Amino acid sequence: MAKPIKVDYERVTRHEFDIHKEAALQRIDIYIHKRIPEYSRTLVQKLIKDGKITVNGHSTRPAYEINLGDRIVCDLPKLIEPHVVATDIPLAIVHEDDHLIAINKPPQFVVHPAAGHWDDTLVNALLHHCGTLPETDEIYKPGIVHRIDKDTSGVIIAAKTLRAHGALTKQFQDREVKKAYRAIVEGEVKFDEDVIDKDMDRHPKDFEKMAVVKKGTGGKSAVSFYRVLERFDGFSYVEVWPKTGRTHQIRVHMGSIGHPCVADSTYGRRDALFLRDLGVEEDPAVADPKEPVLMRQALHAWWISFTHPGTGEIVEYSAPVADDMELTLDLLRRHRPSRANT
Repeated sequence: MAKPIKVDYERVTRHEFDIHKEAALQRIDIYIHKRIPEYSRTLVQKLIKDGKITVNGHSTRPAYEINLGDRIVCDLPKLIEPHVVATDIPLAIVHEDDHLIAINKPPQFVVHPAAGHWDDTLVNALLHHCGTLPETDEIYKPGIVHRIDKDTSGVIIAAKTLRAHGALTKQFQDREVKKAYRAIVEGEVKFDEDVIDKDMDRHPKDFEKMAVVKKGTGGKSAVSFYRVLERFDGFSYVEVWPKTGRTHQIRVHMGSIGHPCVADSTYGRRDALFLRDLGVEEDPAVADPKEPVLMRQALHAWWISFTHPGTGEIVEYSAPVADDMELTLDLLRRHRPSRANT
C-alpha cells in the first residue's frame, strides 16, 4: 500500500510556467504532474482545488485545458511524508571516509525515494549503512549531491556531512566536477573522437523527455566530448565526457548524431538486446537465448573526479562496467567484430 504524502503549507516554493504552442491543449493537472513529477496527479488536483495553482492570476479546475500564452503559477507546499527510512540493501562501496561515500550503483536501482519507491532506493540503503545523512531542503535526498538515471549504472557520490554536501554541491553547480561515462551505442561511429555542441530543452510533446533544440531558441547549452574505444559490426563502444550536466544529456546527444545507446527504450531503436540481434542463436555465456542479454540503456558512469571536501586534494573514483554491459561487449567481440578488421 502506498504511504500517504503530507504537505507543509508553511513552506512553499513557487514555480511559474509560460505556455508555448507545443504545450497547449493539455489538462493542467497532467501538465503540472509531468513538469514536477514528485507531486502526484492526485495531489496536483487537490492543490488546484485549494487555489495553490492559478492560471493568469485566477483559480482554475483540474480539467482545464491550458492554452497558448497562459501563465501558470504554482505555490507548492513542501512534501513532508513519508519519512525516509533506513533499509538493509547491500552496497558496492568504491570508497568511503568521514566526509563522503562513493557507490557503484547497479542498474534498475532508483537513487532517492519518490512515488512507487519509498524504501528500496540508494538513499534508503545509504541511511542504513551510514546511520545518518545530512538533511537538506530536499527531504527525500539527504546526502545526495548528484544523480544518475535508474537504469544507468556506475559511480555516484553522496556526502556524509552537511559541510561536505555544501562543498560538493557547489562544485557540481560550478561545473568543476569531471565525469566520464561509457556506452555501447548503435551503429559504427564515423569519427574516432568529436565534440557534440547542441543545446537541449524539454521535448515539445513529451515533458518527460529531453530533446536537442536550435541554438538561440531558449534551450540550455549542452556540450559532450566522445571518443571511440572499440568498433563492432553495427555497434560501437564509446567513452563520453559531458562538459555540462543536462538531464539525459549523453543519451540525447548520442542519439542526435545517429548513435543512441543500445536498449534505450526512451531515445533508442530497441527496448532490449537479444542474441538474435547479434546474428546468433546461442552462446555458452547466455543461459536462455530467449531472454534479453541487455534490457536497459547501455550507459555506465565510469569515472568521476573532484576536490575532496575534507582534504582539498583532487580525488578520482571509478567503477567497473556492470555485468550486463560487460557480457554484451564480450558477445560483440565474439560475434560482431568490426568488418574493417576482417
